[in-house]
Amino acid sequence: MLDQETIRSFIKVAECQSFSRAAELLHKTTATISYRIKTLEESIGTQLFIRTTRSVNLTPAGEYLLERCRQWHNWLDSMPDELRQINDGVEHQVNIVINNLLYSPVTVARLLAYLQQRYPFTQFHISRQVYMGVWDALLNEDCHLAIGAAGNESLENGINVLPLGKIEWVFAIAPHHPLANTEEPLVEDQLRLYPAINVEDTARHLAKRIAWLLSGQHEIKVPDLHTKLECHLRGVGIGFLPRALCQPYLNNGELVQKIPHRPRHQSALSLAWSSHRSGEVVKSIIALFQTGDPLIQGFISPLE
Repeated sequence: MLDQETIRSFIKVAECQSFSRAAELLHKTTATISYRIKTLEESIGTQLFIRTTRSVNLTPAGEYLLERCRQWHNWLDSMPDELRQINDGVEHQVNIVINNLLYSPVTVARLLAYLQQRYPFTQFHISRQVYMGVWDALLNEDCHLAIGAAGNESLENGINVLPLGKIEWVFAIAPHHPLANTEEPLVEDQLRLYPAINVEDTARHLAKRIAWLLSGQHEIKVPDLHTKLECHLRGVGIGFLPRALCQPYLNNGELVQKIPHRPRHQSALSLAWSSHRSGEVVKSIIALFQTGDPLIQGFISPLE
């Protein structure tokens, strides 16, 4: 019913809106093309074209079939190369999760451009998660590779880790905030008076972690680090920011660093991947991190 020649004929008639023009381009007779389309319509019991003396237009069913046929036709053309790639150990799809602390749109785009050139038939899916949400995606959501998994130890057998470095945290507030001129170190009773600005852990199956929150302190949850930064700049609340993110604002005086009685420890982050689900694509990404390739420096630069 839908062999490759029928698909090609249907697509060409739809594009040309003419049986004769389609036949000319396909080097067939008009009668041959008309017969193919008529046979197709009869076999599925649905009219695909509205024919007049001047034009040939698709019905709604024809529009739907055209979209599907184009997808199928393109896949038939690329199928031999895709199958060879699979036999060579190259994954059909690779899902990558990135910690929001390391996420860089520019670096992501550069990495995808590199991977797409080397593995043109692999589908890529990039997601961004917070705290334990990174591990959650790797362990429970069919993710192949995690950039910035918390800690330097694996949470499960069969998961390999490569330590990447540590995030340094700075207690940074706006210069007009009431705490800006308070004597250091700042004690908890002083800090508890002001809201903590936090990005919520995105874990769904694992226990969520709270970045920093004192007992009895009001919390404001925001969706990402840049919103958190803007809240700090406007004196909306307090908390810790990654050194790499806030240093320019400390340098120009838009933020000031204060020393709390209990500083926040550095956060170790790692590259993590499943040893059972690592094909050629995942191995090539791991190699970029192992060699410190400039391509992935945007992920590494926030780390010490």
